[in-house]
Amino acid sequence: MKIKYKIALSYSISAFVLLNTFAFLAYYFSSQSRKAEYLERLEYRARSIANVIIEDDYVRVDLLRKLDKTTFQDLYKETILVYNPSYDLLYSNVKDTAIRTPRRLLDYIKKNGEYSHERDNGELVGVYYTEGSVSVIVLVTSFDKYGFQNLQNLRQILIIEIVVAIILLVIVGYFFAKRMVQPIDKLVQQVQTINASNLQGMTVDAKGKDEIAQLGANFNTMLVRLSDAFDLQKSFVSNASHELRTPLAAIISQLQVALSKDRSKEVYIDVLNSVLEDARHLSDLSNGLLQLAQSGMDERQFISTEIRIDELLLDMSNLIKLKHGPAAPGSELQKSSRIDIDFLRLPEQDTDLICEGNESLLKVLFLNLLDNALKYSADNTAYVTINFTADHVLVQVKDNGIGIPADELSKIFEPFYRATNSHQVRGHGLGLSICKKIAQLHHGEISAISAPGKGTTFTVELPHRQ
Repeated sequence: MKIKYKIALSYSISAFVLLNTFAFLAYYFSSQSRKAEYLERLEYRARSIANVIIEDDYVRVDLLRKLDKTTFQDLYKETILVYNPSYDLLYSNVKDTAIRTPRRLLDYIKKNGEYSHERDNGELVGVYYTEGSVSVIVLVTSFDKYGFQNLQNLRQILIIEIVVAIILLVIVGYFFAKRMVQPIDKLVQQVQTINASNLQGMTVDAKGKDEIAQLGANFNTMLVRLSDAFDLQKSFVSNASHELRTPLAAIISQLQVALSKDRSKEVYIDVLNSVLEDARHLSDLSNGLLQLAQSGMDERQFISTEIRIDELLLDMSNLIKLKHGPAAPGSELQKSSRIDIDFLRLPEQDTDLICEGNESLLKVLFLNLLDNALKYSADNTAYVTINFTADHVLVQVKDNGIGIPADELSKIFEPFYRATNSHQVRGHGLGLSICKKIAQLHHGEISAISAPGKGTTFTVELPHRQ
């Protein structure tokens, strides 16, 4: 069922329940008011009769008969019964009918002074009246013909009004529901025209200040994010395919040249060393892509433990050697690399250097930073400083290399981006983007400051607790 039909139906049902409730209450209170008013009227009639027939300490029943023959009786189907305290019937206006009044009723009236009751054939009121030394019991019964007729008319009017009101409410409810969901229908129509090919620059109308306008504004924000994600994905696929194709093409071409004719042992060794270098580059790129995918996972998907950052950094030297493996004689990787770790201040307790996170991902983060620092430093040294605050552990990784131009510093964390002055150093531009995602995954931050020719300093800020 469409929303506009649900709104119209809910509105109509709610209105129907409310109208029936108010109609029932109106009818009920009108009925109670009629009953109270008519019983009061009968009581007044009974007391008036008792007052008329008692005169000079005598019961003047003959006077009541005379009044009965004239205009005294003006109630519909009125019955008047008069008893003395001994329950002898003194007067009755009912002819040719046996009078049977329950003795317990007369006892109750004599004891309590009055009695009123509503019956199917009318209302009954009884009073015990005393004047001087004379007492009588007067019972008056009558049917409120005009009162019940008015109630019946009121019931018919209420039923007609409810039926007409429900019909009008359904029409009006559908009209207003249609107007209320019209912006949603328009939003749905606009969304149906959006696809991956025309996502760029697409927006939906988001006018006003209501929830629907807010939904449209949020949808526009989501479209912008999706557009950026699609652009990033396209750029990532293009760069990844290019980066993968280059070493593969180099390996294939070198092997084809080597196999084209017989060559000396030294030539084969050179070819194998060159192929090994390209294979390592391809391995680094593949590992980088896997790490980038891993760093983009949800934080609920990895196991978090307490990690001492200083111990993790002290193990980085071995990981650097394991990453590169044995290098060709005379290559840059064969040069002795050094990681210089220093504390800005000594911790008073172990918890100052502990952060909560995933050890494997944090190893990838610092391994990439240190590997970059070693590659770009002129003396093949990475300078690490460790500091801490009440809430965070701070790690700085510094090199004394070529630095990064100021206008490119904000782009270095994008996948596959490399500074213009770094192309002479082997790399694929994934390391820093992986570092940023891992830091964000741990609710931390990573930043960089640099100047051309003066090296680069990366600062990683990780919270003690997530």
